[in-house]
Amino acid sequence: MRHRKNSKRLSRQSAHRRAVLKNVVKSLLVKEKINTNLALAKEARKLAERLITLGRQDTLSARRQAFKILTDHALVKLLFGEIGPRFAKRNGGYTRIVHFGNRRGDNARLAILELVEQKEKKEEKKGKKEVKDRKEPKKEVKSALKQKEPKEIEEAEVLEEKKEEKTADAIKKPEHAASGKEEKQAQKKKDEQKGFLGGLRKFLKKPKD
Repeated sequence: MRHRKNSKRLSRQSAHRRAVLKNVVKSLLVKEKINTNLALAKEARKLAERLITLGRQDTLSARRQAFKILTDHALVKLLFGEIGPRFAKRNGGYTRIVHFGNRRGDNARLAILELVEQKEKKEEKKGKKEVKDRKEPKKEVKSALKQKEPKEIEEAEVLEEKKEEKTADAIKKPEHAASGKEEKQAQKKKDEQKGFLGGLRKFLKKPKD
């Protein structure tokens, strides 16, 4: 029987219910803002408030109690190093539940569970500026490459001109060689004709008997 029990079962067995609540609270501590259904947000809020109260104490026993729930040294360090000191002047009400409609399909009521005091957004903007500064050297490299490109183009043009001159010389040489061969052949023909005519003249000049 469920007499004098204020916690909800959330349609889960006890072990499953504890695991779900623990995971929701872990996500809340890391992201500081999560979306979930309204019933789960209300149950997780109780555990989150208890952990933040332990984080404000910053004692060895408080750290051990928090580690018993979270079972993660990194989250315990985050809780006692950042989140706890942030709520040092607040005596309760560390989280906020915001309703934002029903879920499509099963029509479950949805809510946003978030910390009341969150990190400042200025730190994120500084991080973005640093990323932009890191990207600047690439522009310098591109400009240096652009400066080198005209020199490379000039060298390529000079090489092309030299190649064209070589090809022109190679074309001219065969022409000269062909003209020399033609001259030799013409001289041979002339010599042959002279020899033939000389023989005829000698034959004609012989005395008649």
